[in-house]
Order: sequence, then C-alpha cells, then structure tokens
Amino acid sequence: MDLYQQLILDHSKHPQHAGLREPFDAETHHVNTSCGDEVTLRVHLEGEGSDAKVADVSYDSIGCSISVASTSILAEEVIGHSVTESLETFEAMRSMLTSRGQDPGDEEMIGDGVALAGVSKYPARVKCALLGWTAYTDALARAGADISSTSSQARSQGGNS
Repeated sequence: MDLYQQLILDHSKHPQHAGLREPFDAETHHVNTSCGDEVTLRVHLEGEGSDAKVADVSYDSIGCSISVASTSILAEEVIGHSVTESLETFEAMRSMLTSRGQDPGDEEMIGDGVALAGVSKYPARVKCALLGWTAYTDALARAGADISSTSSQARSQGGNS
C-alpha cells in the first residue's frame, strides 16, 4: 500500500486530538452538504493578537476517511503554533487541495497533509478534505482571532455552519 494511503487510513482510524475538550474559546459545526460529512470543532487560544498560540483543537468528526484524516492532520499541524502560522498552513493546504493536481504540497508546511494531494484531482472530494480546516478558520474568527489573511471564498469551501 502507498505510504500516503496508509497515512490517510492511520489518521482516519486513529484520529489525533479527537474528542471535544474544555476549555475552549469557540466552537463551530460544519456540514458538507454534498456528502453529509460533519465536524464539530473547538479551538482554545492562549494570548491575544498576532502572538496568540493555538493551545488546543478538539473535534468530533463524522464522515469519510478523507474528512476525518484531514481534521486529524489539521490538529497535529496547528496545535502549539501561532494563529498566523496556522493560517499559513491552512492556505498551503487549501492551495494544494484546490490545485487540481498542480500543487504537490509542501511537506515542511503541511506535514502529513501531503498525503491528501491526490484528493485535488477529485473536485467532489475537496470539500471533504477542507471541511475541518474551514471549521477551524471559522472557530478562530469566533474566538476573536484575525483571519483576514484568508479569503472568504476559502473559508466557505468546506461547508456550512
């Protein structure tokens, strides 16, 4: 089995940081109306402004292996980083996933997220992979973080709250 397929299966079967935890600053619920995938995501920040750190991301995700794995990867990649760094990671993931196979992804920036590069060739699955990420940016905004570096189109690609 391909290493990337194995990474997706591992994150799907053993999602990292799964389960809704307290404390949290904001909670969002997003649904991918095309397939029914759902995620409830909580974010907990420490500090304020551009220096704020992502202390925790917890979530409950119901859906396909791509959706669950992508949300697991999200949590792994943003916890412990600044909000600014986490938004750069989001932008790198979004760019790769919406590239229709033209952007292989930057492993330094998105870690295990590169395993999802193949999803970009299947537009119907892109929303699955972006669901947790758009819920995350929504939660950041609700927690008072400045997410102006992301476009409103990017935030709406993953689902509805």
